Amino acid sequence: MTHAFLWNGRLIPFVEGQTVASALALSGVRDFGSYSPSTSARYFCGIGACQSCLVTDRGGAPFESCITRADEAMCLRPFLTDAGDNDV
Repeated sequence: MTHAFLWNGRLIPFVEGQTVASALALSGVRDFGSYSPSTSARYFCGIGACQSCLVTDRGGAPFESCITRADEAMCLRPFLTDAGDNDV
């Protein structure tokens, strides 16, 4: 059965047990935000070590999308670290 969560207002389909990063990647999302003007956030290591895939749910604390299972209740957006880009 296919489910979906929101990414920047876009429905992203996923199957039960799939990670957020995997669902985003399969939907063509490659850019997960920006950590600095020269560094893009993306799906990289797949084990949570590099923290290159941080996202936020409704402006809450950032989490590693590569090790977090997707859930229909999620309303995700990029975690941006440039001053003024986050509510956290």
